[in-house]
Amino acid sequence: MLKYKVKNYKFRLVIEVMILNIFGILVIGSANPGYQTKQIIGMILGVVVMVFTSLIDYEYYMKLPWPIYVFNVCMLAVIMLPMFGDSAKGAQRWIQIGSFKFQPSELAKILIILFFAYYFGKHYEHINQLKTIMLSLFLVGIPLVLILKQPDLSTTIVTTMMFAFMMFAAGLSWKIVGGVIAVTVPMIIVLLNVILTKGETFLAHHQYIRIVAWLRPEDYPSEALQQSNSIIAIGSGQLFGKGLFNSEAASLKNGGFVIEQHTDFIFAIIGEELGFLGCAFVIVMLLFITLECIWIAKRAKDMQGRLIAVGVASIIAMQSFVNVCVNTGLMPNTGLTLPFVSYGLTSLVSMYIGIGLVLNVALQPRKYRSGVR
Repeated sequence: MLKYKVKNYKFRLVIEVMILNIFGILVIGSANPGYQTKQIIGMILGVVVMVFTSLIDYEYYMKLPWPIYVFNVCMLAVIMLPMFGDSAKGAQRWIQIGSFKFQPSELAKILIILFFAYYFGKHYEHINQLKTIMLSLFLVGIPLVLILKQPDLSTTIVTTMMFAFMMFAAGLSWKIVGGVIAVTVPMIIVLLNVILTKGETFLAHHQYIRIVAWLRPEDYPSEALQQSNSIIAIGSGQLFGKGLFNSEAASLKNGGFVIEQHTDFIFAIIGEELGFLGCAFVIVMLLFITLECIWIAKRAKDMQGRLIAVGVASIIAMQSFVNVCVNTGLMPNTGLTLPFVSYGLTSLVSMYIGIGLVLNVALQPRKYRSGVR
């Protein structure tokens, strides 16, 4: 019977996550009090799920890769059915059954991590062979296309980057990585030039508007207003901010000028009310959590454990990076939440599941049977 010692549990990672989550709950209460109680419930549920997940040997998941993959694909496909899919703001990203509602793409990230931890762990010795690369691209392409069809381009891009980091951690050659970068960068430049050309049609209208409003805010003032107000809010907080729960009439939050202030643009509220120090605190905490996951990956007992930890670290890092860049005007508006800070129960619980998996990876090197190390 497998047993774990309490002293080997990574409480530092748990404390870091919970501190950041509690901080987020406080900011959500200031941004939109109506969502604070729900987020507290989400945190309680997330912690319970995290602890439960951390005590289940991840090797059990490695024995069920294809059921995990099929379930993931079916879950993403069900959204397309009118009887289950729930649409909002032009996107159909939620499954609703009665009063129960959740966003499958958030859980899909974790399931993709589990499946490719198995796949790359099994084939890492052949990771640089064309057959292995093409088959892995085909396998990840199916759930990515389903996420893109919702439409959810930002989640598709972030999940693709997570997949790329896992592939690199599995031993993908630097020559292949360099070749992909050499091709991708010029393609992005060409793509942006094409997008700026009037009459392009390969993007959805809202995606096109977000990109051109970011590149040419003076030509699309109404579409660029959301990000412009976010930048102003962050700058107005200066070093210490205007104070949490402040009632200043000059506050962009109080004036309702920052839209989605409890989800996508919560970083703007942090900047306005808690200043540079508040923003720095959030970034440092997210960095600590990411580095802790990477450190656990380095000490994992096998390739599969390493890839699970790398996958969770990369999704937290990439999603945080994109959210902060959007709030500061360095990227076009994407609609991604800030991990453990923004409101979103599916996102929050899914992140806690990811942390639970990482915690179990950390316990494995110290695992012992029948009292013998």
